[in-house]
Parts: sequence; C-alpha cells; structure tokens
Amino acid sequence: MELTVLGHTVRHAIEHVEVFPAPAHVSLVRFTTDELASMCPVTQQPDLARVVIEYQPDRHCIESKSLKLYLWGFRDRAVFAEALAAEIAAEVMQTAAPHRVRVELTQRPRGGIEVQAVAELP
Repeated sequence: MELTVLGHTVRHAIEHVEVFPAPAHVSLVRFTTDELASMCPVTQQPDLARVVIEYQPDRHCIESKSLKLYLWGFRDRAVFAEALAAEIAAEVMQTAAPHRVRVELTQRPRGGIEVQAVAELP
C-alpha cells in the first residue's frame, strides 16, 4: 500500500485510487466535485456532472489526489451517467473495501433533462 501520486507531479489519469490506513474513529468520508466530465456514448458530446462519493471506512481511506486523477480518466470515455455512478462505487469498494459506499451523480441538464443516479454497495 504505497502512495505513488501524492507528492509527485502526475499529468495523466490513473486507473485506480490509492489508499492509506484509516485513522481511528473516522466514521464517514465524503468527497464532492462539480467537475466530473465524460462523454455521451451515443452523441460523443461532453457530459458534466456533480458527484458525491460517501463511504464508511474500514481499514483504508482513499487518498484525494489519486481520486482526482482517477476521475480525470472519464473525460474521454463514453459512458452513461448510471454506469458511471456504478463504476465509481465499484472502484471504491474494490480498492478501499469500506463497510459501505454511496455514489450520487447528478449530470448537468442537456436538452432540459437532468439525470441523477445513485449507486450503493453494502
């Protein structure tokens, strides 16, 4: 469990978040960003979203710079909002192994429709 991006200049997206030992008595961690970019799988137009990632840590916490670089990788990917929320939740669960994770993604309106997707894992 070595942190490879924190403290280093990294100019590219990464495939997985990095973790560090969870401090005692931390019961909830929440990350929020309004800058999640991806592409529509049908039109290839850019989609922008707000994402809230909330998890209850067990033994590990997610390092925030690695999360930023992980999310950066979606900017050139064609993915529906629902699949994006599910993929982020799965990454948190697989890498940090928390007690639970909840990802709430709100895609900015395009064509007048806002999309909200929630993915939760135990």
